[in-house]
Amino acid sequence: MPSVITKMLESNSLWLIARLLILVLFISSGLAKVFDYENSLAEMRAAGLHPDWFFNIASAAVMLVGSVLVLFNRLLWLGTGALAVFLFLTIVVVHTFWSYTGEQAQIAMFWAVEHIAVIGGLIAIAIAGHFRGLYFALKAQK
Repeated sequence: MPSVITKMLESNSLWLIARLLILVLFISSGLAKVFDYENSLAEMRAAGLHPDWFFNIASAAVMLVGSVLVLFNRLLWLGTGALAVFLFLTIVVVHTFWSYTGEQAQIAMFWAVEHIAVIGGLIAIAIAGHFRGLYFALKAQK
């Protein structure tokens, strides 16, 4: 691997950018649930989630707290795990493509596939964070 690529991959700046990019989805949605509360409650009701206020606050909390953990690289495994479980549950509860037909099923399937891809990205971030920690610990010992 060229040394410039190695330096980029070891860079703390690129590591921060990677984490931030995967979190755009969660930060924007979490903030929308806080600042556009009435529309978020309507979204919860449309998904059949009652009490709507509880699911809205819980969703916002998971997305924002999980994002903070990932962004600041603290308890990274917990933040990525919480966000991945959240996405999985939204597939099972909200994007139930198997229970729809036609265009509605197709749209729900697109959301489910997107969520699965993001879950993969979160797992990759957790793995990368783990091995970055090991790598830099070994490097510091030398």
